[in-house]
Amino acid sequence: MTGWEEIGDRVWTRRYESLSLRAGVVGGDGGVLVVDTRSHRGEAAELAADVAALGAGPVRWVANTHHHWDHVFGNATFRPAPIWGHARCAELLASGGEQMRVDAARYLPAAAAEIAAVEIVPPDRLLTERASLDLGWRRVELLHLGRGHTDNDVVVAVPDAAVLFAGDLVEQGAPPAFDDAFPLDWPATLDRLGDLVAGPVVPGHGDVVDAAFVRAQRDLIAAAVGGADVFPAATMADVRRRVAWQRSTEAA
Repeated sequence: MTGWEEIGDRVWTRRYESLSLRAGVVGGDGGVLVVDTRSHRGEAAELAADVAALGAGPVRWVANTHHHWDHVFGNATFRPAPIWGHARCAELLASGGEQMRVDAARYLPAAAAEIAAVEIVPPDRLLTERASLDLGWRRVELLHLGRGHTDNDVVVAVPDAAVLFAGDLVEQGAPPAFDDAFPLDWPATLDRLGDLVAGPVVPGHGDVVDAAFVRAQRDLIAAAVGGADVFPAATMADVRRRVAWQRSTEAA
């Protein structure tokens, strides 16, 4: 686990040992925005304590980068702050949250009791393409740039600090995950993300990256979609499965 890294003026990120997940904090007037809330209430409580230790104020806003349990199952801990996310993120948590709970407990068996106690709280401030958050002395943009890792990926942009929180559209230290992905769309979505990069890019997992890393990951995903074996065998099997699924659904 790393400590907080200030990667822009009053913009922090921290990488946790569990799943190498990245959380973010953006300072505003009288409080902060938290980007992603981790996997269960124990992890969320740890995140909340770490945010408090920054001394930048209470959590006044939360943003979810997408619907996967490792990014949103801590939402309840940060209530009553409004939680921003894509409309599909809310829909998928409402319809599939209990299955996600089963999946999470299988993936993190040591935390099964904490996961069983999770109150699944979907975002309640919804966007489909973009939204602008007024944090007082700065604005934060929430952008859906297209389908990629999921159909509800949201990029959290802090323009005055030139920082982008990319969620799992970008992953460092491990291959991108294609379980719910739209591989045919993902490279173009990363092209749009790349056009916005003017400084640090915070991935959903791993270390902070830059424009060159985003371009390289975009090229790897495009190569995989084209049939090149650029990822480990298990990842390539997921790529092929999702490509076939996407082509069949779009042809229907």
